[in-house]
Amino acid sequence: MSTARPTRVHFVSLGCPKNRIDTETMLAGLPGERFEITPDADAADVVVVNTCAFVDSAKQESVDTILEFSERRTSGDLKRLVVTGCLAQRYPEELAAELPEVDHFVGTNDLGAVPAILQGRAADRITVGSPDRKDFDWEAPRYNSMAGGHTAYLKVSEGCSNTCAFCIIPTLRGPQRSRNIESVVAEALRLSAQGVKELNLVAQDLTAYGYDQTPRTNLTALLENLVQVDVKWIRLLYAYPRSFPKGLVEIMAREPKIVPYLDMPLQHISDPVLKAMKRGTNGETIRRRVAELREKLPHAALRTTFISGFPGETEDDHKRLLEFVQEARFERLGVFPFSREEGTPAHDLPDQVDPEVAQRRADEIMFAQREISRAHNEALLDREVEVLVERPSEESDLVMVGRTAQQAPEIDGVTYLGLSDDVYPGALVKAVITQVTDYDLVAEPV
Repeated sequence: MSTARPTRVHFVSLGCPKNRIDTETMLAGLPGERFEITPDADAADVVVVNTCAFVDSAKQESVDTILEFSERRTSGDLKRLVVTGCLAQRYPEELAAELPEVDHFVGTNDLGAVPAILQGRAADRITVGSPDRKDFDWEAPRYNSMAGGHTAYLKVSEGCSNTCAFCIIPTLRGPQRSRNIESVVAEALRLSAQGVKELNLVAQDLTAYGYDQTPRTNLTALLENLVQVDVKWIRLLYAYPRSFPKGLVEIMAREPKIVPYLDMPLQHISDPVLKAMKRGTNGETIRRRVAELREKLPHAALRTTFISGFPGETEDDHKRLLEFVQEARFERLGVFPFSREEGTPAHDLPDQVDPEVAQRRADEIMFAQREISRAHNEALLDREVEVLVERPSEESDLVMVGRTAQQAPEIDGVTYLGLSDDVYPGALVKAVITQVTDYDLVAEPV
């Protein structure tokens, strides 16, 4: 009888939550008797790097990570190195030529090949197929990698059919392919049975969910089914602002499981910039959408993202965006300096903005938002909130870290709680906000 130890595999997942789900699918595909997943990269026999290639900074992080492990592969400390995801999909031949230390490159729609590769059942060095294949395996098992296992991302569609001038995602992941409602609910039920209390719905364009199906369905119909699942919170991330399905705001207002939170990337407010971006909307429509949400969901936290320094953006356009940030007072906000990506229409637009100017404009927006975020947090002082406890603090054994319904995992601030018998990972506790910082909260359990 063999006593050989299992092969130790370390996964690195870079980029967005949708990429994390791909990583979780690869993790679940490895047979446990032959493979052991290790969080310690130094102890690993095999490393899989699931890359991001959305913007320059993400590409650089992916390359740096690959190079770090390439050194270990060259020295013999690592038996195998596999690179997957968007960077592999975008530059397979170039990466293969420049990185002989990498054993395999796998694209975004070929992740099922990774378990076969690690088990020695696939020999091709490059496995990168068409990103728009339709036979996507939604029923593949997943390993929930979120801390504590009490929250999870739930991908409801793959790809994107929008044509935003700055975005490479449709090229890397193909057009939108929505899951059917039964498939989404089935996975939600599996996650609930595993102890998940919070489902975070993700897609490249969440509000377009179901429009590509026959017969057509929509996000409202999906939510009507998901609220029947035994979870506490359902959160909506990446809601494209151009069009909302009928009844979406109303179901958010009446269903307590759907948390008062909406992530709605707007990208800009100036009409000339929005037109150049090919966003299919204008500043007036965006303002109406925000006003509707403030009226019908008065307690909701709205999160958005903007791009600064898009080609042709003038100082006047930037001023309008700054004024809109002050006007709308978003609870959560992020800004990305424009990244000039080859293969996108924006790459060849005239009037490219100097990167230093784009960064300065982004900094000015975030400086304004910091004060707004602090004011939102100060308004919570002495108020009672519900907190989902996630994990012990890394700074103190006497402090636990959690989130309110208005704090999304990984991208927003957190809430710190004093340790007690009722405060443990997975617990939903009532607490009173006692201190705030610009982005985080401190609370005392009731």
